[in-house]
Formats: sequence, C-alpha cells, structure tokens
Amino acid sequence: MDVVFSALPVALLIYWMTKRPGMPSNRALPLAALLLYGLRLVYFQTPPWLVHAAVLEGLLTALTPVLIVWGAILLFKTMEHSGAMQTVRQGLNAVTTNPVAQLVIVGWAFSFLIEGVSGFGTPAALAAPLLVGLGFRPLPIAILCLMMNSVPVSFGAVGMPTWFGLGGLPLTPSDLREVGFRTALIHSAAAFVIPFLALRVVVSPSQIRANLLYILLVLSTTIATYLTVAAFSIEFPSIAGGCAALSSSILLARHGIGLSRTENPIAEPANSSSLGARTLIRATFPLWATVLILLLTRLEFIGLKDWLTAKTPFAALSLGPLGELRLSSSLVMQWQHLLGTDLHWSHPVLYVPSLLPFLLVAALSIPLLKMPRLAVRNAWRESSQQILKPLGAFVGALVLVKLLMVGGASSSAGLLGESLASAAGDYWSAAAVYLGALGTFFSGSNTVSNLTFGSIQYATAIQLGLAPTTILSLQSAGGAFGNMVCIHNIVAVSSILGLSNQEGPILRQTFIPMLIYGLIAGAVAICF
Repeated sequence: MDVVFSALPVALLIYWMTKRPGMPSNRALPLAALLLYGLRLVYFQTPPWLVHAAVLEGLLTALTPVLIVWGAILLFKTMEHSGAMQTVRQGLNAVTTNPVAQLVIVGWAFSFLIEGVSGFGTPAALAAPLLVGLGFRPLPIAILCLMMNSVPVSFGAVGMPTWFGLGGLPLTPSDLREVGFRTALIHSAAAFVIPFLALRVVVSPSQIRANLLYILLVLSTTIATYLTVAAFSIEFPSIAGGCAALSSSILLARHGIGLSRTENPIAEPANSSSLGARTLIRATFPLWATVLILLLTRLEFIGLKDWLTAKTPFAALSLGPLGELRLSSSLVMQWQHLLGTDLHWSHPVLYVPSLLPFLLVAALSIPLLKMPRLAVRNAWRESSQQILKPLGAFVGALVLVKLLMVGGASSSAGLLGESLASAAGDYWSAAAVYLGALGTFFSGSNTVSNLTFGSIQYATAIQLGLAPTTILSLQSAGGAFGNMVCIHNIVAVSSILGLSNQEGPILRQTFIPMLIYGLIAGAVAICF
C-alpha cells in the first residue's frame, strides 16, 4: 500500500493532464501536490514540520525556473520588438531556406551547444522562440525542442549530471569516466533515431527523406566528436559535440550539401541581399552575448564559476527554530535548516541563468539595438504578463517534487524506485534506464535524478551481480531523456512560447519517443 499511495498523486497527475480535455497544469500540479501533502501527513505520518519544510523548500525553489523563464521571454520579446528577430530570420534564410536544415541548425546543433554550456532548461528557452520567429508553429516546435534536448543532457552544464550527480558514489575517477563513456555510447545510438522522430513532428517524412544525407552528416559529425571527447572527459562532450554540430550544420547548409533542391519552406524566405555583416552581428547580439556569458561563467578554468557559486556567508540572520538565512558575497541566498529540519534552500542569483545572462543581455540590447521607449515598455509588459500564467504550475510542480523526495529511504520517490528494482530483478539492466527517467520526471533535472536514484542503482547492481558502471550509465542516460516528459520542462517551454493548456498534448507526443529511447538504451547496454 505504501507504493500504491506513493504512486497515486503521480498517476492522477498524468491522467488529469493527458485525458481529453486535459486539465490545465496550473490546476493539475497544485492538486497533485495537495493530495501528496495530505497523504504524507495522514497515511505516511511524516513529521509535520518536515512536510511543511518540504513545502516551503518547493515554494522557494520555484523562484529558479520562474526567473529563468521570465528572463528568456524578456530576451526574445526584446529581439522581437527591436526588429532583431526579423534580421536574424533574414540571416538564417541567407544560409538556407530549407526548413529541415533550419530545424537541425537551431533545434539540434544550437541546442546541443547551449545544453553543454548551461543546462537549466536554457536550450529550449533559446531555441524554441528562435524557431517560432522563423515561422514554425509553436506547438510542434515545443515538442521538437523537448525531444532534441536529450542526447547532450548527461554532459550538460559542463558535465554536472555526471561528475556531481554520481560523484558521491564509491567510484574511482576511472570508473566515473567509464560511466560517462558508456552513457555517451547509449546516447550516440539514440542520436540516429530520436532526431528523426522529432523532425517528423514538424515536417513531412518526404522532406526528411529528401534531406537525409544532410541530417546524417550533421549527426555523424556531432556524435563522432561527442564520443571522442567522452573517452577522456566527462565535462566537455556536449560542448565539443555542440561546436562540431553548429559549425558542420551551417557549413553544409551554406553549400547545399545533402539538401534537396526542390523545397517547400515553412519559414517564409526573406530578402537578405542587403544584409551586412555588421547589421547581422548587432542583431544577433542577444544570442551570442548570452552564449559568451554562459561560457565565461561555466568553464572551471576561467574561475568565475567558483566565485558565483561560493556559499561562504557574508551576512547571516538567525531565525531561531526556523533556521538561518545567509547571503554570500556573490549573492548566493541560502536558508539553512528549514523549520529546524535538515532541508536547505539555496539560490545563486548570479549563476542561475536569469539575471546573468538573460536580464543583463536584454538590458544591454536596448541601446545597442536602438529600441524606442514604447518598444521597451511593450517587451517588459508582455514578458511580465506571460510569466504570470505558469506561476501556479511551477509552484505546484516544485512542491510536488519536494514532497515526493522528503523522507529519505521512505520517501515516495525512494519507495517507487525500490519497488521497481525489486520487481525487475534479473531484468534490471533493461529497466534501470526508466528509473533514471522517472527521477527526471519528478525533479526536472538529470543531476537530481542521479543524486536521488544513483545509490539505489549502485546497490541494486551489486546485489544482482551486475556491472555498476553499466547500470549507472543507464541511470544517467535515462535521466537525460526523461527531460522529454518532465512536467517542469513542458510547462517551461509552453510558457516561453505562450501556449495555453497544451501540456497534456505535448506529454502524449513525447511519451512514446521516451519509451523508444529506453529500448535503445537497453539494447546498447546488452553489448557492454
């Protein structure tokens, strides 16, 4: 019964959001969180102060995605109202008007690089509105971006899901590198299937076949680089793969290599004959400045990352039995020992991609793009109005996540994970990957999935006599492709694109590709 009641809120949430007509996420998520709140107090008899601390942590943690999404919306509203988006459209059409090539350049290559640099859901925040600005319909683009942003995720944010998410387990550095390489092998196999499923959501099968050589060349270049780097590094596979993907996709498209001559472009061609290099550089400033700042603040050897995430308190305020508020010199806000429990909340203001780079770049774009005051006011007003819609969904999602994870070994997430491991038994090699996906579905993070279920996966592998590095690579790969069905990510991309009550349809479209990804992962693992 413990497992049944642990699964009930999640099962109802999926039902509410995928039934027709689906319940809006800003109602379904808070309702699921409220149900789990009651179950934790009444059935599981979790100490009330621990339950309320988890709720408070969820409310505070919701600040992170809200600020990220608001910053992303503001950045693209600024580009839209300044006319920069029209120029970017002209520039990309100058490279190619082929819709398949545009989807590969932005949805695959650009997203791959951004995931490697940043994570935090930034790829969809940047790529999705850019593709919509090129003339593609928002709903298919939301689905495509969620599906495309899976292969690079295990090495996103400079490898954080791997080196941080699994770094606390009893693994040697060579073991961790082996986990990383095996994870990359799994993703590499899926990379020649999932992008085609994603493209079919937006363009016809005949268009894909007509441009098959181009797609395969870009995918091959990406994965060859990705795998080569993964053989000796767990920090840079996605960054290197993204650089290779972006350069090859643009170069091949510019020369029409592998692309069909007869086109039926979705994106309306623009007259690019009068577009100068200086104009294009200035119009794309919001994009390349964002990437530059992300690189400067994420790469370890530069030194900014350690400072931006430093938690050494500069000022502290004791709240007695409620805990302690802290603020570091780099504006890392912390609430230690929430309500007297072992739960903590932290928000690195300058590291989470909201103030830096989104808000800063949006502000710098105003004089650089010579925006009139009315255009500035419209961009900020529309951004603020758009972020109000998903507030309930974000709050509900994060409170639900924290309640799922509260209670240690007896948490709902832990009980579900252990029951899955017990049920699979000797077939765990085929099922382990879906536990990783389940962790990301709960939390919205491959890193959190690895932190939550990594120890269960390791212990299960030892108990069943399986290779821990293989099982952990399946965990990490599953945590990556779980992004496709993660409610948190679905709400975020829907909010950025201004989609209303489309979370259920998106989940229905991404669920089958997620299952296929898992089958590919299991098949690859058999070869290890």
